Amino acid sequence: MKKILTILLLMLLFSCQKSKMAIKPNLFYDKAYELNSKGRTDSAYVYYDKAEDVFRLHKDSIGMGKCIVNKAIILTEKGDYYAGQELSLKAQQYFNKNNKDQYAYICSNYNNIAIASNNAKDFRNAIKYYDLAIKYADSEENELTYQKNKANTYKYEKKYPEAIKIYESILPQIKNTNKKLYARLLSNLENVKSLNNPHYNPEQQLLQAIEIEKEIDDKWAQNAGYAHLADYYMTNDKKKALLYAENMYQIAKEIRSPADRLEALQKLILLDSEKSAENFQTYLSLNDSIQREKDKSDSKFAFIRFDVEKIKRKNAEKEVELLYKNFGIGALVLTLIGGFFWFRKRKKRLEQEKEIEVKNTQLKMSKKVHDVVANGIYQVMTKIENQEDFDRDKALDELEFVYEKSRDISYDKIEEEKEFSKVISELIASFNNDTVKTFTAGNSPTIWESVSPTVKEEVYQMVRELMVNMKKHSHASHVALKFEKINNIVEIQYKDNGIGIPGDLIYKNGLLNAASRIEAINGTLTFETKTEKGLKVNILFPVS
Repeated sequence: MKKILTILLLMLLFSCQKSKMAIKPNLFYDKAYELNSKGRTDSAYVYYDKAEDVFRLHKDSIGMGKCIVNKAIILTEKGDYYAGQELSLKAQQYFNKNNKDQYAYICSNYNNIAIASNNAKDFRNAIKYYDLAIKYADSEENELTYQKNKANTYKYEKKYPEAIKIYESILPQIKNTNKKLYARLLSNLENVKSLNNPHYNPEQQLLQAIEIEKEIDDKWAQNAGYAHLADYYMTNDKKKALLYAENMYQIAKEIRSPADRLEALQKLILLDSEKSAENFQTYLSLNDSIQREKDKSDSKFAFIRFDVEKIKRKNAEKEVELLYKNFGIGALVLTLIGGFFWFRKRKKRLEQEKEIEVKNTQLKMSKKVHDVVANGIYQVMTKIENQEDFDRDKALDELEFVYEKSRDISYDKIEEEKEFSKVISELIASFNNDTVKTFTAGNSPTIWESVSPTVKEEVYQMVRELMVNMKKHSHASHVALKFEKINNIVEIQYKDNGIGIPGDLIYKNGLLNAASRIEAINGTLTFETKTEKGLKVNILFPVS
């Protein structure tokens, strides 16, 4: 009973601490905003998620919506368009469209859905949500941005007249107020005009836009302008196209844009026959480097999202407040008391079952001793007593037989051997904990029906060797073993998401033992040793 009171006291103290926290500002949101503004979006995602939980405790729906919108934008920027759309659609419920103070979040959210839709080639929904973003735009600058994005979508959709109409409606509004946006839109307009009419020459206007961009040092826009010029002259003046492609490549290197460098290299490969091979090798090297970085970034962010969800599940104590409000402290006390007595009752029942098991084992051993030893000795004594001529050697032989039988008793198994599939499953499950999750598939009793005890023992030791190796060295969080029997071959597929086996495979103690065991059962053992992709092992052996 003292333990129960202690638990209740701790819970009350914890609830008091929460009440004190409620009056503090949301420092997690401030940290997330700071990280996001510095481009550290991975870390920002984690803090936005923590801030969302704090806002939820405070019943701040606007705060929750802001966090969800920011997480959705990060997902879209990472290329996970469908997840970004899903979160943005979820965020809509937290905002009031009749409250103009919330328009900034509403239009930003719609813009994210439109961007994700556009990148996913869903142009119809992109236009729909750009229109909604324009409707709820909280400033003229934002409205112009959404108009520009809508025009770009028409361009991607090859609806050039619609795109031209939007660009031409915007340009007069910003000609004397926003040089940066004016130059960029002018460049886009000339590019679309040339796409819409192959006989239209955009060079003069594009160069005018580039001059403005040089004046304000907007190298990103200059890069796009040179790309438009190179594309225009690609088919009718390869000399000019090469000049503009080279300018684009130099600017792309200055702004450190790998994607623009790749685009420029593609143009140079086609236009510069003398350096075609050199440019192609540069392109391949750069493309491989970009892909590796992308894979690394995607993997890192995937683990961050996984950890965020894991932390959410572990933070179940935050739901205690709901228990207080829905059931009251009295119901909680009754639950704890009931659980306490249930635990005691269950513990007592398990102890009784254990006692019965021990007694049954003792009874079984006692019966064997009685049947084998006592009866055997008694039989020999009877023979000696009833025989007139005592044969000493024969009596010794019979006593030795009884002795051997008594030795066999000490080696009898206390309980029947478990079904082998259960033994394997229990072995794998024994490595399961808070940091390592194990999964087993296909381990049915039918797989082991024709497998001899000797082979089972070797298989058991190999599987245990893999699991021990994983525990010691791999740093894996997920381990999976799949069992399959095809014809007379059993295959065991092992896979984890750890660090793999760096360098060349070296058969030290553990692997050497595994190799020796597989040879003993006429099987094969194959390792896939690429690092950063975990470890994969295939075990194959025949069934007699």
